[in-house]
Amino acid sequence: MNRHEIQIKPSLCIGCDQCAKDCPTSNIQLKDKKAEILEAECIMCGHCAAICPKKAVTISGYSEAAVEQASSVRLDPQKVLEVIRFRRTIRQFQETEIPAEVISQILEAGRLTHTAENKQDVTYIVIDKEKASLEQQAVKFFRRLKPVANLFSSMARRTVIDDHFFFFQAPVAIVIAAKEEINGALAAQNMEFVAEANGLGVLYSGFFTMVVNHSRSLRAALHIPKGKKAVTTLFLGYPKIRYQRSAQRDTADIRYM
Repeated sequence: MNRHEIQIKPSLCIGCDQCAKDCPTSNIQLKDKKAEILEAECIMCGHCAAICPKKAVTISGYSEAAVEQASSVRLDPQKVLEVIRFRRTIRQFQETEIPAEVISQILEAGRLTHTAENKQDVTYIVIDKEKASLEQQAVKFFRRLKPVANLFSSMARRTVIDDHFFFFQAPVAIVIAAKEEINGALAAQNMEFVAEANGLGVLYSGFFTMVVNHSRSLRAALHIPKGKKAVTTLFLGYPKIRYQRSAQRDTADIRYM
C-alpha cells in the first residue's frame, strides 16, 4: 500500500465536529473550533474526508480522487432477494470468452469492498493464459490425496479426477488471497454479484483453494504474497445450462434476544 496522510485545511474547516464524531478510532478533536489529527498513524478509513461538508479533510497518496455522491443509490430489496434465491453454482460453462471490461468490473467490485480496519489486504490473481498448466499442477497434487480420501468417503470414491476436475473448462478463474479471511470473503461476494449482473455463472472452488494453500509449487506459481492465504477461487463463465427453479432451503435458525 502507498503511504497516506490525513490533511485538514483550517481555512476550510467550519468546526462542525462531524469528522470527530464519526472517526472510529477517536483520532480527531476540535481545538479552537478547528478539527485536528491527534496521531499520524491511523487506519485511513476515509470517513473524515467523506463526511466533511467543506472538503477540508483530504487523504494523500491515492491515484484517484474521491467520487462525489450526487444522489443516493438504493437497490430494490425484493430484486436482490430474487437474485440470491435463484443463484446456483455453475459447473457447465460455454466456451465463450469473457470481455476484458467485464473482468475489470468484477475486479473493481473486489477493490471497492470494505475491509476490516481498512487493511486493504486482498490480492487478486486472474488465471487465464496459464489456466491449463496450473490446473494440471492441482490435478497432480489432488490425485496423490485421493487414495486416502477414498478410505473415509464414498463420495470421494465415486469422484473421478479428470484433467478438468477443478476448472470445469471455465474461461477464467480468480484466486482471492488475503491476510484476513473475512476480507477476501467479502470481496468475493461483491465480485459474484457483479459477475452475475453481467450474465456470468460462478463456481466457488473449495478444492482448488485447498490445493493452493497446501502446495508450495502452486503457491509459488501463483505468486501468493507472503503472509496471505487463498480464501476462495471464483471460476467464471457464461452458463451452458439454465436452472428452472430455486433451491429449497431449511427454515432459518433465528433468535431474538
